[in-house]
Amino acid sequence: MEIRSTEADRNLLLELSGELDHHGAKKALLELEQTLDAALPRRLVIDFKEVTFMDSSGIALLLRAQQKMTLLDGGLLVRNIPPQARRVLDAAGVSRLITIK
Repeated sequence: MEIRSTEADRNLLLELSGELDHHGAKKALLELEQTLDAALPRRLVIDFKEVTFMDSSGIALLLRAQQKMTLLDGGLLVRNIPPQARRVLDAAGVSRLITIK
C-alpha cells in the first residue's frame, strides 16, 4: 500500500495504490494519522483509483479518517472506488457515514 499526498490551501488529497488489506492498512493508518496531524486540513479527499484490493481493513481506515476530520471540523470525500472495494463498502453501509463519489 502506497499513499501519495498533495496539499494546497488546507485541502489534502491522499491517493492510495495497492492492496488495502490487514497488512497494508496498518501502514496506511499510521501514514494517515501523521499526514492529518501535520496538515490539519479542512477538506480531505481520499482517491481509491489505484487500489487493487480492499477488505474490511479499508473500512477501518475510512472511519478513522472520518473521525479525524470531524475533530478538525472538516470534511471527507472518498472517490474513484474500484468495483471490488465498492462492494465491500456497500455491504457495510459505509456510504451512510461517509461521502462517496
